[in-house]
Amino acid sequence: MMHFKEGDGWRCCYDSDRELYTAETGGGQNHTLYEITKEIYDHVDDPDAEWYWPYRLIGKGRHLYMAVDDRCGPPYTIVFDEDYQTLCPWAKTSVRGKVWDEEMTDAVVEVLASEEDNRAQRRQKKAKREKDAAESDTPPDE
Repeated sequence: MMHFKEGDGWRCCYDSDRELYTAETGGGQNHTLYEITKEIYDHVDDPDAEWYWPYRLIGKGRHLYMAVDDRCGPPYTIVFDEDYQTLCPWAKTSVRGKVWDEEMTDAVVEVLASEEDNRAQRRQKKAKREKDAAESDTPPDE
């Protein structure tokens, strides 16, 4: 069962069947999905928090997906975790512009301190892609 908390421009979900906490910020032009902790979920709607608190708190979670369509350049989408639709089936995502390729996303995750929480899963998936590519280049046994 899914339980939601919502505010102006953000929404958090607790999936009690999977013990999973996720969130989204933005919508429309810019949209970001996160995997968050129970602590973030529990405090995101504290009544004494300032107006920007939910965004800052949710932003401490692990990025799953980000679509950007602002006036600073062409629209783009970054898929940090290809399982974002499984993790957040409740979110309505829309790809904006070009989707960053795996290599670019891997490089950004390795360089930016803010993406540290994505490194383990990105490295694991990169190793699998490289293994699969190496196996497909190997001629079949005769």
